[in-house]
Amino acid sequence: MTEDTQHHASRRNSLREAALEEMLKFERKESEFRKKDRAERAADLRLPLDEIKVH
Repeated sequence: MTEDTQHHASRRNSLREAALEEMLKFERKESEFRKKDRAERAADLRLPLDEIKVH
């Protein structure tokens, strides 16, 4: 591989890793939001969320 090709591959891998990291952060935030929203709705409806198995 030439030095230029290696540089491009390195840059592409770096960008890919950054994108994956951002996606994981978003998914964690989304998951936490859904948990909180589900708990709030259960509280509004007075549902025993702990007794219901949610997958």
